[in-house]
Amino acid sequence: MTTLTVAGEVVAAFDQLYILSLTVEGLDNVVAWPEVEAALRALEASGWSLDEDDQRIASWHDAYRRFGTNPRRQRPSVDALARRLTRTGRLPRINPLVDCYNLVSITHLVPAGAFDLDRVDGDIVVRFARPRDAFTPLGEPGTTEEPHSGEVVYADAGGILTRHWNHRDAERTKVTASSRRVLVVLEAVEAAHHAAVDAAADDLTVLVRAHANAVARAIVPLGSIG
Repeated sequence: MTTLTVAGEVVAAFDQLYILSLTVEGLDNVVAWPEVEAALRALEASGWSLDEDDQRIASWHDAYRRFGTNPRRQRPSVDALARRLTRTGRLPRINPLVDCYNLVSITHLVPAGAFDLDRVDGDIVVRFARPRDAFTPLGEPGTTEEPHSGEVVYADAGGILTRHWNHRDAERTKVTASSRRVLVVLEAVEAAHHAAVDAAADDLTVLVRAHANAVARAIVPLGSIG
């Protein structure tokens, strides 16, 4: 069983960090989820636009700057998604689970992401990047990048699973229509936004449970490793 933990070094730097995970088993990610598509269309029709001063996003900009990433060049995932919706009036359609967590991410303005557990190598840890870490970006299977030292990343025994914390996912562990076992994560870096993560997890659990055999929710342990 894959475990997800946060390194003590990251906890020391971001002491209000809060991550909730949903472990999904027996996922049906092939057949459309009509309730999610209806909610997405309603959101798009509402004329939703990003409040540039929203502190849920501003907190992530501050976190990115603290580990050396310019958040206006490599944007936190929720910021990039919100700006896309504001600019185009549409959210991308990838597959049912990804569309579902994108919907929840925008609704509560918290970052959301996921990993195909059948493609994860061992356990996952949130840590600072190290020299010679390797990352292959989503959609670029022939590309290898080296995160800068001190960049916050998700990693497993096989390499780096995200860059700039939640800016971009890896090709290897992406969620596809054939994914059956998935780990979803929802995050906040300030205590004021922990409730938003809880609310997002509530909504996501209800939506996913209708299309999976089991959904297990957990608070990710902090500082479990050195």
